[in-house]
Amino acid sequence: MAESKQLKKIVERAVAQVLNRQLPKLQAELVEHVLAELPSSTAEAAPAQAVSEGGTANLLQAVASIHAGTSQKEILRALLDAGSTSAARVALFVVKAGTATGWQGRGFGEEDAVKDFLLDMSTGPTAHAFQNRVVTPGNVAEMDGRFVQRFGGPENEQVLILPLVLKDKVAALLYTDGGPSGLLDAVSLELLVKAASAWLEVTSLRKQAQRELSEAGERVAAIPVQTVSSFADPFAAHAPRHVATRAQESEPAAEVVEVPAHAAVASAASAPATAADPFAGMPPEDADTHRKAQRFARLLVDEIKLYNQAKVAEGRRNKDLYDRLKDDVEKSRSTYQKRYGNTVAAGGDYFQKEVVRSLAEDDVSVMGANFRH
Repeated sequence: MAESKQLKKIVERAVAQVLNRQLPKLQAELVEHVLAELPSSTAEAAPAQAVSEGGTANLLQAVASIHAGTSQKEILRALLDAGSTSAARVALFVVKAGTATGWQGRGFGEEDAVKDFLLDMSTGPTAHAFQNRVVTPGNVAEMDGRFVQRFGGPENEQVLILPLVLKDKVAALLYTDGGPSGLLDAVSLELLVKAASAWLEVTSLRKQAQRELSEAGERVAAIPVQTVSSFADPFAAHAPRHVATRAQESEPAAEVVEVPAHAAVASAASAPATAADPFAGMPPEDADTHRKAQRFARLLVDEIKLYNQAKVAEGRRNKDLYDRLKDDVEKSRSTYQKRYGNTVAAGGDYFQKEVVRSLAEDDVSVMGANFRH
């Protein structure tokens, strides 16, 4: 037990060092990725709002402020603060069960002026942005009449709705307009929303990885497999009270994967082994080695996913995931083999299985023709 505690401390220290070294690089890569993702058509649509050299510096500073957030609230508040430098009025509406509920705004007087306001998503630019997951300009006359009556409209009557997409779903909508000043920089606003969306996913994955890595040194008994969500929804806490019942009835089922329950429920670590334990018939020392090999393989693959999110997404779409991640996969495979290649767990081939399960999501075809099964 003492050895396990010592191993846990070593792993946690190593993980903290790796994260501290990699986060600045990851932040820079995210900025570049978001800039690259901006469609040229958006830039062409607003030539009068082209970003100057000084504006670029301000924009990068705004993105950095979003990436400085370590929690959902910090990131969303940073997005609103940054957005208020590119639009006279901005308001964030969290989407749950087909309902857009006001969270906070800037330029409407009080920050909570829009709180709990239910925005009509059935027509106009709001509906188009939600249904098509694209930035949508429009006229204030097309907006929810109740919203305009309560908060008024911009002098030039132009509005812009931006979807904040997480895990291929619209998790929130950002309403923006020029207010009395006419300030409405569509290009900058789109970049800021993409930066916030990417960073929300990164922080969610980081927290998940840290939880799993912190368990690496613990000796846990194998327990039955249970179904858990494969993605932690950062907006789960924002389900409006008045639509809670409807959300439970109409919210589509979460994407699920089969994972060992100890990866999600720490309290289960003390649960006794059952007949479902694949190592139940082995000597205790051998079974422990197999479990450690499985956990180590999972940690290695999670690290690959954490630092190569764009490559993973592109590789799955283009079915050439192995070619894009070959260096990382083979380095991690070598690390795994050095530790467990000459142990009783060698025959389990847990690293290969974890690559297919986690990276390829159990679809080996996305790895490509060069991946050896």
